[in-house]
Amino acid sequence: MKRFFAWLRAVFHRGMDNLEDPELMLDQAKRDMQSALSGNREKAVQAITQRNRLQRMYDESVAKSTQLEGQAATALKNGNRDLARQFLREKANVDATIESLKPTLAAASETVEQVKVAIKRQEEEVRRKTAEALALKAQWKQAQIQDAIGKTLSGLTFENEYEGSFAAARDRIADKQAEASARNEMMAGSLSGKMMQMEDQAMDFAADEELRKLEEKLGLGAPMSTETVENATPVDESAVDSELDALEKRLNQGQ
Repeated sequence: MKRFFAWLRAVFHRGMDNLEDPELMLDQAKRDMQSALSGNREKAVQAITQRNRLQRMYDESVAKSTQLEGQAATALKNGNRDLARQFLREKANVDATIESLKPTLAAASETVEQVKVAIKRQEEEVRRKTAEALALKAQWKQAQIQDAIGKTLSGLTFENEYEGSFAAARDRIADKQAEASARNEMMAGSLSGKMMQMEDQAMDFAADEELRKLEEKLGLGAPMSTETVENATPVDESAVDSELDALEKRLNQGQ
């Protein structure tokens, strides 16, 4: 149910946004203005029609009064006084009607003229508002374009936000290089130690040989046979080869 009501609220807000769209509002306002102008024009036509009827009644009454007066004059010329009196009585009634029509016709004519002026002003206002609506629509389009540009540019980042990653990578590489350097240093130290050990062994061997010779010279020890010396030399070379093989394996493992 919560999701359904949330959906209804979203639909309602979207509908309100569409209803409050400036372009739609301007179009509706223009239609309302044109509808009002059309209604006022129709009312003005009706008012002018009524004024024209009054004018026609007035003109007919004036013509009737003139005709009755002429008929009365003709009757008098013919010596028919009673008929002339009758024509004059009828003329008096028509004249009374004319007098009653005069203010009504004047008021109607004034009203019609005011309505004509009002219609012209309204037409001018509609034209002005229509032009203003077009300008506002253009401004609305520009605002939408500017908003779209702003939303697009909001995703751009010019800050050095990747410096942390680069710094971490540099630190990692530096640590690895330091570790490799330490391993190489340790390996070099081990190799130097082995070399020194081999040098010491060689020096010990040379010293033993000199000591043996000195002992033989002084007659302090039994002379070492040639076979013994020849057999001793391969043993020492085998030890050296073993040491070299072990050192080479450690170097290969370190690489």
